[in-house]
Amino acid sequence: MEIKLLLLIVWVHFIADFILQTNYIALNKSKYTECLLIHCGIYSIPFLIFGVGYAIINGILHFIVDYFSSALTTVFYANDKRHWFWVTIGCDQAIHMTCLVLTSGYIKCMF
Repeated sequence: MEIKLLLLIVWVHFIADFILQTNYIALNKSKYTECLLIHCGIYSIPFLIFGVGYAIINGILHFIVDYFSSALTTVFYANDKRHWFWVTIGCDQAIHMTCLVLTSGYIKCMF
């Protein structure tokens, strides 16, 4: 994969997963499936620049990863396990990056 494409994917992910995620969604996606679905729908939108298939596949994968990681981080945070909270956040991001790179064969649009 070309380095410019990889960097673009990383920054689109950052925007989609962090900047576009509201505080309400961040606090409630582990409690309410609807919030997680909204998060993943919004997350998928910026990835449309790479094609509909890539956006949909990664939206679904994002849902699966966040379903588990958000539940774990909620438990760790509530039990004052800050180290494991941050380990889970880091693992979540590593899994997201892995998914984005491994599905790069589905990229259809480049500008």
